[in-house]
Amino acid sequence: QVQLVESGGGLVQPGGSLRLSCVASGSIRFNVMAWYRQAPGKQRELAAFITSGGNTNYADSVKGRFTISRDNAKNMVYLQMNSLKPEDTAVYYCNCVGPGSYWGKGTLVTVSS
Repeated sequence: QVQLVESGGGLVQPGGSLRLSCVASGSIRFNVMAWYRQAPGKQRELAAFITSGGNTNYADSVKGRFTISRDNAKNMVYLQMNSLKPEDTAVYYCNCVGPGSYWGKGTLVTVSS
């Protein structure tokens, strides 16, 4: 069983940046890691994922603005978010896949002036 804890959320103005972090309780070396987000009144959606080999994939809505990365030695996954927009406002969740699927409790990102 893997426990995940996200951090780094907060209030930021449009055009600003935030870096989210996710720390895992155990090794994530062989796992796919992902960031999902859930905006108020909407379903949870995939923002980005990174494979054990370091390949990445992004939702069209964040492509070119967000960067997912991982540090297996520290059991950490990051989401660098630039050029933030009000529509990026959501609770962001870290997800660890294989075997099983594990979730953190989320961190709130609010983009507002």
